[in-house]
Amino acid sequence: MATPEFLRGAELLKQGAEARVYRARFLGRPAVLKERFPKRYRHPDLDEKLTRRRTVQEVRSILRCRRAGIAAPVVYFVDYTTHCIFLEEILDSVTVRDHIASSHPANSGEEPDLDWLAVKMGQILGRMHDEDVVHGDLTTSNVLLKRGREDAASHLVLIDFGLSYISALPEDKGVDLYVLEKAFLSTHPNTESLFQKLLKSYAAASKRSPAVLKKLDEVRLRGRKRSMVG
Repeated sequence: MATPEFLRGAELLKQGAEARVYRARFLGRPAVLKERFPKRYRHPDLDEKLTRRRTVQEVRSILRCRRAGIAAPVVYFVDYTTHCIFLEEILDSVTVRDHIASSHPANSGEEPDLDWLAVKMGQILGRMHDEDVVHGDLTTSNVLLKRGREDAASHLVLIDFGLSYISALPEDKGVDLYVLEKAFLSTHPNTESLFQKLLKSYAAASKRSPAVLKKLDEVRLRGRKRSMVG
């Protein structure tokens, strides 16, 4: 397949198993360009169908979040022929992972100034799940911390909806939180109490939290049993 014209001159930022991410421009604006590339091990017709579905799901999840007032990148343009999405580049931001790492040394106890971050994340994820959006890859690397002008209050932006989908099932949302918990605690040691604050905030923000948190406990139990067997 020929390289699309708009990829020429774009700066490759990273490549994952599903897509390549570039820094580019769209109508003069700074943009992030996400390209889903073909999987040669799959039948071409099946690959085309699955890739298109993933692209549609990603865009749908972002738009649903934005309509609900949840910060996520603006979708500028979608090319379903090449499976490319032009997204707003979130300038003047840092990943929550990097912010926690710089504010919370691994050998220290919980830092009080991170409490607000746990509360804010819990609120956003509760609202996201109430919109039946399951992120699919919740990590602190996929949440950006962006500061306003003149040290205005910080706000969080959810990114990388590549594995997202729409589901009303409490178990799917419980698994979403379980993925975040595993990633959170493995990346940020000694933050157990911080994550509990996140869950408490989630419970207060989400109208459907009791069923979701019950499923989270069930998923945790299954995970422990698998670890014991392994």
